[in-house]
Amino acid sequence: MPKLSHIKEPFLLFNYNQKVVDPRDGLSLFGPFNKDKINNFTIGIIGTPIGIKRMRTWIGKFMKPIFPLKKDVSKPIYPGFESIFGITINLNSTIELEVEEEKLKLFYRYSDKHVRVANMVDLYVNSLVDYRHDDDRPPVNLWFVVIPDDVYLYGRIKSKSAADTIKIGIKDKYAQKNKGLFDDIDPDYVKLKECYDYENHFHNQLKLKLLKHEILTQIIRESTIAYNEYPYLNKNGKPKRDLSTMETDIAWNIATSVYYKVGGLPWKLGSIRKNVCYIGLVFKIDERQINSKYACCAAQMFLDSGDGMVFKGAVGPWYNEDTKEYHLTKDAAFDLLTKALKAFTNSNDKNLPKEIFIHGKTQFDNEEWDGFCEAVDNHNISLVGVTIKDEKVFKLYRDKNFPILRGSFYVKNRNNAYLWTKGFIPRIQQPLGMETPNPLTIKLVRGKGNIKIETVCSDILALTKLNYNTCKYGDGLPVTLKFANVIGEILTAGKIDDLRPALPFRYYI
Repeated sequence: MPKLSHIKEPFLLFNYNQKVVDPRDGLSLFGPFNKDKINNFTIGIIGTPIGIKRMRTWIGKFMKPIFPLKKDVSKPIYPGFESIFGITINLNSTIELEVEEEKLKLFYRYSDKHVRVANMVDLYVNSLVDYRHDDDRPPVNLWFVVIPDDVYLYGRIKSKSAADTIKIGIKDKYAQKNKGLFDDIDPDYVKLKECYDYENHFHNQLKLKLLKHEILTQIIRESTIAYNEYPYLNKNGKPKRDLSTMETDIAWNIATSVYYKVGGLPWKLGSIRKNVCYIGLVFKIDERQINSKYACCAAQMFLDSGDGMVFKGAVGPWYNEDTKEYHLTKDAAFDLLTKALKAFTNSNDKNLPKEIFIHGKTQFDNEEWDGFCEAVDNHNISLVGVTIKDEKVFKLYRDKNFPILRGSFYVKNRNNAYLWTKGFIPRIQQPLGMETPNPLTIKLVRGKGNIKIETVCSDILALTKLNYNTCKYGDGLPVTLKFANVIGEILTAGKIDDLRPALPFRYYI
């Protein structure tokens, strides 16, 4: 008979080695896992003058408790950044860099979307890079990049220019009405052409351009911190984005992200097995390549501590249009896993992992797997390939008011199982997600050793609780795959030839 089993919700480890299932409970009661590690750090704010003013006001509020509008077990009180982490943000020592609002308004009107976005990004990036390499200024650990909502509006792939458009771009160089604007002797012409080397997406392009300078950022829309101020009100004086019921969620999310980005570890998994390494493969079509088969490959590696690294692989013809799958060559697979092993030993007192789990959305072909196996030869490492997909067909329904419990799983056979990472959560008295949850399809497709499918499912459920970019009970996907698209989009947003071999995960989120 089919048997439905349940995995107990994974515990998270906090200060004093206390174990709690909800990160907000653990942070409120005990503080972060390494509470005394972070003592002093410097925050910078870059934005328009009004954006900087709004950010300073919000940080002052962010340091203190924020209460939800109504009592809701799923939206606990936010105790304040200083109370949670035992550190403060001194606004008197905060570095500020002003961005000219008039220049931004001019760029909004640029007709060419690549030129428009590149100019907006460079207005921020150039100031940050100049500050970073000026030895006479105090170092900044993390920058709040405050953007007007118009940057968000005009800085996306399908966005159009603002009214009173200014014709600009390579195509317009030859237009009669713009004759001579960008002729061959114009020194700005080369810079104009470089705009087309990058994707016209403000967030991705800014993150990419700052990677090689190792500048950490937290991007904040003005309407997120000033949703009830002009110009973010409608004609009736009501907020266009009414975030009044989400203020505690916003504060929790930014607090956790800030602490992680300045080098802290908010929590770690309480029951994860030691010396185990989890790698999620990331593939993203590189739209800038003429050949549509070309994609960028990268790997996200997560240690048993919960921290992660990202490795850029080569751009190559990894996409197969017939199978709709991505596969590496043997050499590319060997190179990628070799980089991951090197980074693991550097972060783990020169010790190698005992087990490596490679998570992907497609199966691994023979050539690809041979490359991975060759990388771990002579190291006595158990290597296991796991595919994780959203199940599109199979659902389970309960004859109750609430859906199936999160953590439920059904074993089909020794190598296949269904795992419900969404579902009803007793602690917060509501399900994760708005619909009847679909399970994840978990398959052991490659590898050696006696690993059980139940153990794999337990690890995957635990990895849904390692998203330091937000502070919530859990995600529907493990962190190895959760940010696959985000990282892929950043790595394919422009030129990355001079990107360093590996950077911590915090630089990408």
